[in-house]
Amino acid sequence: MNIELKISLLKSRLKKAYTLLKSCEVCPRKCHAKRLTGEKGICGAGFHPIVSSDNLHHGEEPPISGFRGSGTIFFTGCSLGCVFCQNYPISHLLHGNQITVPRLAEIMLRLQKIGAHNINLVTPTHFTPQIMAALLIAYKKGLKIPIVYNCGGFESLNTLKLLDGIIDIYMPDMKYSDPEMAKIYSSARTYPEINKAAVKEMYRQVGDLQIDENGIAKRGLLIRHLVLPENIAGTKEVLRFIAEEISPNTYISLMSQYFPAYKALSIPAINRRITHAEYEQAREYLEQFGLSRGWVQNKPLGEG
Repeated sequence: MNIELKISLLKSRLKKAYTLLKSCEVCPRKCHAKRLTGEKGICGAGFHPIVSSDNLHHGEEPPISGFRGSGTIFFTGCSLGCVFCQNYPISHLLHGNQITVPRLAEIMLRLQKIGAHNINLVTPTHFTPQIMAALLIAYKKGLKIPIVYNCGGFESLNTLKLLDGIIDIYMPDMKYSDPEMAKIYSSARTYPEINKAAVKEMYRQVGDLQIDENGIAKRGLLIRHLVLPENIAGTKEVLRFIAEEISPNTYISLMSQYFPAYKALSIPAINRRITHAEYEQAREYLEQFGLSRGWVQNKPLGEG
């Protein structure tokens, strides 16, 4: 990891990043909120970062949490509108504390000091410019661990390109393959198209996930896919796309932990957990497309 190069890239791109907030185009919504003056966008965010929590997290995928924990920073707000969001108090109800960019840099350095394997930016999209500014401060003060961009996968290519050479590990969701399902359950009909383009760009930047001799991720792409009831996520097409258009060596976390939260409790199609048969079908698709790297129920493929 070339820290001097990262500092140089951040210095050269920071002004352009903040320009995206003037009439906001940070995410694909392009809601044009005047966030530099504090106006809030669709995501619920104004100018200053809002953080719900920051701590060592041991529940991420094994190479992210490792044996000391991942330094997670949970950002408040979200550019998606998932009716089943399992973190809805943070994403939709905006529970969190407003902080400054220098304070965000201090949080990163504190997490490194207490042993974090990485800085895990959770739902960071709408605060990308502010995160870049904080990273510039933190790198100058000694930050040296990998940066994880842990996102919903609804990302602007222009914003992602500002992060090229800065983000070490991309950990996006691939939520849907069907635009109609994305519209109904996340208010984002364009999600599948935008998500595929975003994941391709992420892979172009960092390639397949690289894991060191201690089992810790250092660089690369890790994709999460949450299996939903009634095949709402379109799992087969998501996994086909990954295998055929990203890389058959992609690490995938095939998640089974869906439970009805937020508005999902009153929506018949998704007001239940997935069945064993639904998850087994998803696992069969992994095998069908030759995807053998990653985790099922947080166990390595082949052991779940």
